[in-house]
Amino acid sequence: MKKLFLVLNLIGCAASAQNNIKADSLLRVLAVAKEDTNKLNLLFDLSDLYGGSEPAKAKDFIRKAGELNKRLNSPKGFIKYYKHMTRVHAYLFENDSAIVYATKLYDYAREMHDTLNMGIGLLNIGERHSFNSDYEKGLLYSLKGLKLLAGKGYGPKIEGALYGCIQANYLFMKQYRRSVEFGKKAEQIERALPGQRGLTTTLINLANAYGELGEMQTAENYYNEAITLAQKDNNASLESMAYQGLTALSLKQKNIVKLKAYAEKGLALSEKLGDNFGIMASKQGLSIYYLFEKKYDIASRYAEEALELSRKNKFIESEAVILKSLANIFFAAHDMAKAYDYQERSIKISEAIFSESLARKDAEIRVKYETEKKEAQIGLQAAQLKQKNTLNYILIGSTLALLLILALSYRNYRNKKILQQRRITELETEKKLTATEAIIKGEEQERSRLAKDLHDGLGGMLSGVKHSLSSIRGNLVMTELNMQAFEHSLVMLDSSISEMRRVAHNMMPESLLKFGLDLALKDFCQQVSTSGILKVSYQSMGIADLQIEQSLAITVYRIVQELLNNSIKHAEAKNAIVQLSLEGRQLMVTVEDDGKGMDTDALKSAKGIGWKNISSRLDYHNGKLDLQSSPGKGTSVNIEFII
Repeated sequence: MKKLFLVLNLIGCAASAQNNIKADSLLRVLAVAKEDTNKLNLLFDLSDLYGGSEPAKAKDFIRKAGELNKRLNSPKGFIKYYKHMTRVHAYLFENDSAIVYATKLYDYAREMHDTLNMGIGLLNIGERHSFNSDYEKGLLYSLKGLKLLAGKGYGPKIEGALYGCIQANYLFMKQYRRSVEFGKKAEQIERALPGQRGLTTTLINLANAYGELGEMQTAENYYNEAITLAQKDNNASLESMAYQGLTALSLKQKNIVKLKAYAEKGLALSEKLGDNFGIMASKQGLSIYYLFEKKYDIASRYAEEALELSRKNKFIESEAVILKSLANIFFAAHDMAKAYDYQERSIKISEAIFSESLARKDAEIRVKYETEKKEAQIGLQAAQLKQKNTLNYILIGSTLALLLILALSYRNYRNKKILQQRRITELETEKKLTATEAIIKGEEQERSRLAKDLHDGLGGMLSGVKHSLSSIRGNLVMTELNMQAFEHSLVMLDSSISEMRRVAHNMMPESLLKFGLDLALKDFCQQVSTSGILKVSYQSMGIADLQIEQSLAITVYRIVQELLNNSIKHAEAKNAIVQLSLEGRQLMVTVEDDGKGMDTDALKSAKGIGWKNISSRLDYHNGKLDLQSSPGKGTSVNIEFII
């Protein structure tokens, strides 16, 4: 049977901190509390207190909190409500309901521009799809959530949870070594954090992975530690999960005595919680125990009860395994008819799970068969009509043939026209790209020429003048006033040389040509920060050894240069962040500032050349730009290039 894989819900672990507070004291406070945010938080605290041990009671407190928050209309209250509802449905393995509330969490957080809770919503949607055996959707949503949250500096609690999420994703994909790798990272972080729930979950997932890798003792140690932590946290849900894992582990080790003990403990906890998945898994374990004991009636009863739960709750993979187990029971009992029946049903479900493409093909074939059958009937009727009225049939057939020829001719003409128009569009686009390429290359060549002329020509002349003036200074007899003027002129000459070199460097930075994009951007950001006009933080990930064509490197450099210039001139920003990262073949550039923001719709009618230059460079390299800004809330620009 499929073990329980639990992705961290990232819904907070407040329950661990609240377990030291007596429930009755909280209820007394609740009875006299006013209808305000304090009462709202109190209801959520009570739901946290009961969440791991009595999910049904926790759900009731969350509902009351939701009703109160409708009257209070608190944005934070809505976020908490959706998060807590997601978690309690997840505890009860009501996966479809959990997906609904996680989706509401994501949608509401997006309206509030709350990136953290958007990521949390996506991770929970992915988690529940994976529990429903829809691994493709599960992985898709989880990766979207990770992309939103990774590297955003949300602190060790979120970082540990993200590692736990990656751990669980690899567990779903049966890549157990990779799951252990990220699970150990999550464990290291979570052991230093207050509260036990995140660590307990990570330990269970580590035990699951080690069990699949055949490292039984390591898996058992992790399960036992998880049980100790869950009991300390009064979290019967996680304790039940650990016992389910130990039940499966005992079966692998063929330790029947432990199998019965663990399955019975898991069953008692799951029935208390109303956890249908846990009840099903524990009863399946007990059915296997009684099979080994040759008590086939009891074994089949437990297995049938587990099967009924799997059907009601759509635990499809578990249903296939339980059917196979029932087949083994009846084979052992020498009831061959039932054994073969259960075996056949198990095979059918397994094929449906792992061969969806074949199932769809089968449906297509059946539809095609029915269609051909109907067409054959129509053909037979047509033949009968032909016998009755041959002339009419010929006339109708001729008319249809003529119409078909006309239709085909028209379609051919239309397709040729579409192809010609498409070719014209492609040529126009190619012409525009060629013109853009020529402009960009010409611009960069002219910048390079001017930079060299400034540096080597004018720079050399100015340096020579400075050297000559410095040499004759000692041989001149001047008044004190004239000497001060002379010294001031030398200082101004130094400033002119420095300004000339700065301009030449900006026109074509040597570091870009010599050392590459990463060091060039880092050097540029340091120069801007040193100037004191704007404090710029530069971050790069995965591009230290990146080799890209020079035109793309120059494009990225110029775009960052232009965006930071906008932050200084227009946004009046004080701080900015520049990020450069590589994921697969995607080069991603992010520039964010804390300036006064802008109306993004106004850019469409903007007459400045800055954005036009950025747009033309993006078009040439097939780049994609995402601009997020609003007045008073800063600006975030995300750009993607395919290498």
